Parts: sequence; structure tokens; C-alpha cells
Amino acid sequence: MTTVSDPVVLRPGANDAGELREMTRLEKAVGPEWARLIRGIVTNPLSVTGIVLVFLFAVLALFAPVLAPPPNENWPRMQIPRDGFKPEPQPPMSVWNKNAPMSVPWWYRNVWPRQEEWVHLMGTTSGQYDIWYGFVWGARTAFFASFVVTFATTLLGVLMGAFAGFYGGWVDEILMRVVEVFVAFPFITGALILSSLLTPLFGRSVWPATVALIIFGWTGYARQLRGDILATKERDYVLAARASGAKDSHLMLQHVIPNAMFPTLVRISLNMGAVVLSFAALSFLGIGLPEGFADWGQIVSFARSWILSLDVYWYIIVFPGVALLLYGLGWNLIGDALRDILDPKLRGKKA
Repeated sequence: MTTVSDPVVLRPGANDAGELREMTRLEKAVGPEWARLIRGIVTNPLSVTGIVLVFLFAVLALFAPVLAPPPNENWPRMQIPRDGFKPEPQPPMSVWNKNAPMSVPWWYRNVWPRQEEWVHLMGTTSGQYDIWYGFVWGARTAFFASFVVTFATTLLGVLMGAFAGFYGGWVDEILMRVVEVFVAFPFITGALILSSLLTPLFGRSVWPATVALIIFGWTGYARQLRGDILATKERDYVLAARASGAKDSHLMLQHVIPNAMFPTLVRISLNMGAVVLSFAALSFLGIGLPEGFADWGQIVSFARSWILSLDVYWYIIVFPGVALLLYGLGWNLIGDALRDILDPKLRGKKA
């Protein structure tokens, strides 16, 4: 039985009149809006499909040492082993002669019981880099790029957008002019130039492309959050909190930013897949990463010399291309589902 002290929320109805009901445990823990978001994600077919795809790549990255064992214990794990130096790619299931994995795992014997030695499951690229190894370990590169770049760009964008939208005036003018300077550069061109300049500083690694994507990737978050905060800071509950003497830091962290962040969550999810495509594009152009680094974009780059013979050497493009497609699709499906869940016009239909 609901008492006066029990927390209650409005139950949405067809006529928006609503009725009181007791809050669920999830709503008590994270709040009604976040609870609705979580319930929508785990029940929406689009988001469930996207979560399954992302989960499969997470399993691929987590169990990479088992799925694609390195040639020996001292082998740099993110370096794709190569079976010689021949320029002509080898087809799937071809024999592995040099730098074969140090052990044949149990799953391999169960899938191919008659195959006693390890073979190139997906073939090799030009230069004899093993595609299967790059396919599996490239999932770790994808998650690294996605999370590091997205976290950093979100943090920068939220800070800039929050200060610009909340304080307005000369603060807004200065910060938005900074944003416009970065927006003036074409994104991929700016990232390409900057990563090229950073390569001598960081060496050939994942960091030149990562830092370049962060520097040119935060502006979208700043502009979107600024607009949302401009609307949110004028709402009654914010004005009431300000009238009660709440400090600016309390208003921003407790009232304004949490309630303005929901549309930004959609951008975050969509960018998780887009970042990997941008990272792969820089890798394809040979920026930053050392040759043979486990990255899907670099595997695709090995097919450039065989672009007119892909009817024969299709496997160089298909396997890493499918990985890029499905990884980006998984995050895009989650983002599309978030957009449907957070759209006020669809709340009555989804309820």
C-alpha cells in the first residue's frame, strides 16, 4: 500500500493526464528518466541487435589470445605475423610456413578435427600478413579508438558547451569563436594533417591518429550541448534552485547538465562507430600506425595494389570490411534506438 512518504511518479497515459504510482527500484536508483532510458534500450529490437553486435566484438577482443595466438611469448601482440614477404596474397586455408602460432588451441581442433597444423583461416594480404590475426586483434584497436576518442571528445565538448551555454555573454562568444575555428577545417583533412605532424613526436603508434581525432572531434558535442543548456537553464526547477541560493556549480552538475545530456547520448553512441571509420581511414592512408599493426583499416590498405583483381583476392577487402561495417552498424543501431526512446513525440507511442 502506498503511503504519503513513498516516492511516486506519474504514470503516462493516452491523454497525458497520468496517475500516481510507486517508483520502481530502478527509478529510485537512477531516477525516472534514466530508468525509462535503460528499459527502452533493453526492450527495443534495434538496440538489442546493436548490443549483440558490439558484445560479439567485445568477446573477439577479450579472447584474442585464444582465437589468434601469437607466434611466441615475446611477440608484440598487436603486430600481425607475416608468413614470408611474397607480394601476392594467399587464399583462405592456405598453409602457414613461417611465424605460425606457437600452439593450436582447443577450439581450432574442434572446428577442424582433421587439420593438425594452423593455417591462414582468412588468407594473407600482400606481404603475407595473416588476415585472421589482424581481424581478431583489430577489435582491440577498434575499442581503444572508440572509447578513448569518444571519452575525450565528449569531455572537451561538454566542458566547452556547458560553460558557453550556462554563462552566455562574452564567455559564450569566445568559446563559440574557438569552436568555429576548428569547424572551419574539414574534419578528415585536419586530422590527416595533424596526425602527420604528430607522428615524429609520438612515433609510429596509435597516438598520432587518436590525438588528431580528439582535437577535431569535440566541436559537435560543444555546439549541441550549448543549445540544449540554453533551453534547460530557463526551466522552472533551475530558476527555483537559483532563487533558493544554489551555486553555479551545483546548478550545472545537479540540474542543468544531467537534464541536457540525453540528446548528447545519441551523438556519443553514433560517434562510437564513426570514430573507428575515421581511424581506419587514417590507417588506410598510412598515417601513424607502424606497418603490420593489427587494424582493420591497414588490412584494407594492403589491397590497394590488387584493386583491379579483387574478383580473385576478394578476401583482403571482405573480412576487414565486414568487421568495419558490423562494428559501426552495432553502435548506430544503439544510437538510433536511443533517438527513438528520447524523442518526446514518440513517448506516448512507446509507453
